[in-house]
Amino acid sequence: MSDAEQVIIDLAERFQHLSSAPIVEAVVEVRVPDVKELTEDTVRTELQANLSDYVFFGSAKGFKREVKLEDPAKSTLEDFGWAGTRFRSADEKHIVKVSRTGLAFSRLQPYQNWGQLTKEFLRLWGIFRIVANPEKIVRIGLRFVNRIELPPSETRFEDYIQPCPLPPRGLSLPHSHFLYQDRLVVPDYPYEINIIHTIQPSQVEGSVALRLGLVLDIDVFSQVEFPVDQNVLEQRLLEMRWLKNKVFFGSITDKALEILR
Repeated sequence: MSDAEQVIIDLAERFQHLSSAPIVEAVVEVRVPDVKELTEDTVRTELQANLSDYVFFGSAKGFKREVKLEDPAKSTLEDFGWAGTRFRSADEKHIVKVSRTGLAFSRLQPYQNWGQLTKEFLRLWGIFRIVANPEKIVRIGLRFVNRIELPPSETRFEDYIQPCPLPPRGLSLPHSHFLYQDRLVVPDYPYEINIIHTIQPSQVEGSVALRLGLVLDIDVFSQVEFPVDQNVLEQRLLEMRWLKNKVFFGSITDKALEILR
């Protein structure tokens, strides 16, 4: 194994602006130690009072099923109770999930910009902090799911995204599907990165046939806990965004950029 290249996060670096950015979902998630005092009723009452631009979207419960291989087999179901409540904006582009272990905020397409995403997330995080009063953050994640639509009948995926799997030597056959995943660590920083390259088959939406899509799913995260500190949180989000951009622009080709500019 070769030595890892030293990475220095440069927040002054500027990346290309893409007028047709392929982002279908952007997610910011913060996890905290289990706030056992937080209940579904509290969330519905306290948060909804401060989220006039959101509507209740449903709650979920957690379950654990255990099957014992006896004669006869026995199955038990353990109910963990409330597992989270979701709210959705009136235009259905923002989704918020609140639970005893944190807050997740999603922006669906069309993605606007980084400023809009983080401004809304930090507003929601401020409300969550008042209601839950967490003492520390145990995980923070920034995930961007990108879908690049290819021209009709295009099968040379390697012309658009790298790395791309190759068929076995001596069998130059086209792929109908592939799934490629990397897990990277960032030396000297508290970050890891999950990267997934895959194909989303053609779909039909109404009467319109959607093109084949290349999916580039980038998840930058940190599981190094730190006290609840707004400045540290915002700094980490900026550094994670830089890593996300480096992965994105380092994974697509010039031919893909032509489609997205």
